[in-house]
Amino acid sequence: MTIQNIVMPQLGESVTEGKIERWLVQVGDKVNKYDPLAEVTTDKVNAEIPSSFAGVITELIANEGETLPVGAVVCAIEVEGSEMPPAPVEKSSNVSSAILNAGSQKKEEEKPAAKKEDKPVRTERKPGRFSPAVLALANEHDVDLAQITGTGVGNRITRKDVEAYVAAGKPTNQDISNDEQPTAFAETKQESSSQVSAQGSTQEPVSSPQPKQEVPVAAGDIEIPVTQVRKAIAKNMLRSTHEIPHAWMMMEVDVTELVEYRDSIKEDFKKKEGFNLTYFAFFLKAVSQALKEFPIINSVWAEDKIIQKKDINLSIAVATDDALFVPVIKNVDEKSIKGIAKEINEYAHIVRNGKLKLEHMQGGTFTVNNTGSFGSIQSMGIINHPQAAILQVESIVKRPVIVQGNMIAPRSMVNLCLSLDHRILDGMICGKFLSRVKEILENVDKEKMSVY
Repeated sequence: MTIQNIVMPQLGESVTEGKIERWLVQVGDKVNKYDPLAEVTTDKVNAEIPSSFAGVITELIANEGETLPVGAVVCAIEVEGSEMPPAPVEKSSNVSSAILNAGSQKKEEEKPAAKKEDKPVRTERKPGRFSPAVLALANEHDVDLAQITGTGVGNRITRKDVEAYVAAGKPTNQDISNDEQPTAFAETKQESSSQVSAQGSTQEPVSSPQPKQEVPVAAGDIEIPVTQVRKAIAKNMLRSTHEIPHAWMMMEVDVTELVEYRDSIKEDFKKKEGFNLTYFAFFLKAVSQALKEFPIINSVWAEDKIIQKKDINLSIAVATDDALFVPVIKNVDEKSIKGIAKEINEYAHIVRNGKLKLEHMQGGTFTVNNTGSFGSIQSMGIINHPQAAILQVESIVKRPVIVQGNMIAPRSMVNLCLSLDHRILDGMICGKFLSRVKEILENVDKEKMSVY
């Protein structure tokens, strides 16, 4: 028998943490390899943590509602007949250093410390009983975990326990005199100071966290809790606007021929295929054709280089009552309009039924947002990081337009609004790209753009 650790997996290319929404197992349950253990919410998608082993659950280390970094241990499994060592926890970024520092500190904390009547006394605590998220938070605030009483499962200390301890102004390691600090911890502090002196530089003092600003709530106001999905959307939007220098341009397109063509076949199409033929499928097809001719638009920023993507995978925005999801239609340039329309229809059902999976949202290279479905005629989208641009397809509106021969005629018009990353793209190339999309859409008929 051996104990194996299950860690928070990397649930996406840029995902750094996940929140345990609900445990699907309990201590003592037998599980098979790949059985789901917990439901997890990340800033990308809702997913499940699968078991890497077959065995018996011995401990649920993470609490429901707790957010943990990728690589943090979430539970332990007793595996029968396995000689493998416990799975290593991924050491990444500041979390790993926090774990190492806190780990060495805890070993020294097991030694009895000098007692004084007016000072808290360190208590012995088993190493390895803290989640990386708790260790990182304790290290950030210089908190002695031995002074905190846990409220989690099995009296485990949670992030909330540490935050409450700090908020209450309880003693930190700096408040305890040097003679009460473990020897190794004091030596580490002294060594750090020596290194600073030798380098001729000083460390900036760590500023205390700013108190949360309270917003007054008047009588009759309604407080709506922020969901994990809404927090993820806010985080991603903030990141995009902070990192990407947005520029914006718009082009007007006459889609009269497209409207007439689609309206002439939509009823027969619905009877034959069983789903609607939407205008959006035509727009996605036109965008994919233009991206093949202007591949720099289909790029991402990678700090020291620009990566021009080979595949044309279009992210499409699908909204629910309280969230926005961005599933991806892969290789759009290789699909017919019927195939594109089918995937649009399938994703709409998947999202609204809460069945969207991680693989549905990976690999997008360019985003097209159907803002016209809400009646919008002009908007500026926030780029889906790290892509280079996002195209907003607005409402198709019939209005009088001057046509050939200076005649005024009713035409079906639509605005295409493009937000672009000005580090990668400029107005000239984006203007050419939009002009090509416009040209394709203004010349749609049965011969030039068959749905099959």
